[in-house]
Amino acid sequence: MRAIIFDFNGVIADDEMSHFECFQQALSEAGLVLSKKEYYGIYLGMDERTCAAALLTRRDGRCDPAVHARIIERKAALFQNHTATCPAALFPWVTGFVERALGHYRLAIASGGRREQILAALLGTSIEDAFEVMVSADDCAVGKPDPALYEFTLRQLNARRPRPPLLRCSECLVIEDSRAGIQAGLQAGMFVLAVATTYPASQLTDAHLVLPTLDGIDPADLARRLF
Repeated sequence: MRAIIFDFNGVIADDEMSHFECFQQALSEAGLVLSKKEYYGIYLGMDERTCAAALLTRRDGRCDPAVHARIIERKAALFQNHTATCPAALFPWVTGFVERALGHYRLAIASGGRREQILAALLGTSIEDAFEVMVSADDCAVGKPDPALYEFTLRQLNARRPRPPLLRCSECLVIEDSRAGIQAGLQAGMFVLAVATTYPASQLTDAHLVLPTLDGIDPADLARRLF
């Protein structure tokens, strides 16, 4: 194992519910209904563009670009207003895990969220500068479960250190909390660890390993178990 690639929402930041509630409101204002059960059952882990496009297509038979753009921008504004008074919190165990991994493995973030939201959540934390590469929905047009986000992250890591030996997909550990994210990591040819922060462990068994959290976990132990 040479690299660890983290999903963000639900893995580093404990903010999945806040994202859902803001997205649900933005959709409602556009006349679309998204229940919590439907979101967690089908769409969680996809980026909002993909989810909104699917909902519009299901209702209208097509995805109107203008309506789609309004939903995405409205959700971003709602989330920004929400975090202005209730900043996104990191999981209490994530800082220790990242600090134990830092210097031993190359660290990256690959998230379907917006870069500005990720930066805001990390601002002022001890791991703000821990990640060599940060890939967000702003960088990749295709969201999870497509592997494009993880494949792009690998290319970015290799672009930063282009001298051999280049990093291979089989040397990367993906950490995810959603089924769509697990599928993206697997299709990218990477090892996948799932944390049961969002779904019960029984629904994450496609991953190579499932843990309740990363509390007290040594990255070197994961390397020995998985690689």
